[in-house]
Amino acid sequence: MLKAYFDRHLIEAGCDEAGRGCLAGPVFAAAVILPKDYKNKILNDSKQLTDKVRYELRPIIEKEALAFAVVQVSNSEIDEINILNASITGMQRAVSQLKIRPELLLIDGNRFKPYDNIPHQCIIKGDAKFLSIAAASILAKTYRDDFMKEAAVKYPGYAWEKNMGYPTKEHREGIKKLGPTPLHRTSFRLLPDQLELEF
Repeated sequence: MLKAYFDRHLIEAGCDEAGRGCLAGPVFAAAVILPKDYKNKILNDSKQLTDKVRYELRPIIEKEALAFAVVQVSNSEIDEINILNASITGMQRAVSQLKIRPELLLIDGNRFKPYDNIPHQCIIKGDAKFLSIAAASILAKTYRDDFMKEAAVKYPGYAWEKNMGYPTKEHREGIKKLGPTPLHRTSFRLLPDQLELEF
């Protein structure tokens, strides 16, 4: 069972991102503040849930959260500031859009930069430990999947509707055959045997 809070006395926002390991598309980040007595037996790390369950949980989270925000950091910004900084920047921007100011940020992972004088706690595999981080992981993942499914219609041939931009065999074959799209991250190694790709 996931924990409802880290500190009972503070307003906590769980923060997570989706799409760090992708070759294409933005990274999405979310921040969620849940009630202290929040209970949901199904809510878990988004990676542990089926696609169907994630999409069932999204409207429940949005309805029952005290506040939530989802933002994206574009592939061009990722190329400019690197994926780690883009992930941190995304989470900070999500926090900035919350209608309630949190008193503690629960960050999934082990890296973050102080933001707006709000204390933070980095928690490795936090999305499998705290409800608010799990909720943020579900929002980030489902919003990003929606984006990539739409992008797959605009840029067919990379199987984004299935791989969401991750480096699968089909995705890499698409890059070999069609070349990179404007959504590809040029700072990433798009092909294992990459020498030089025309951008």
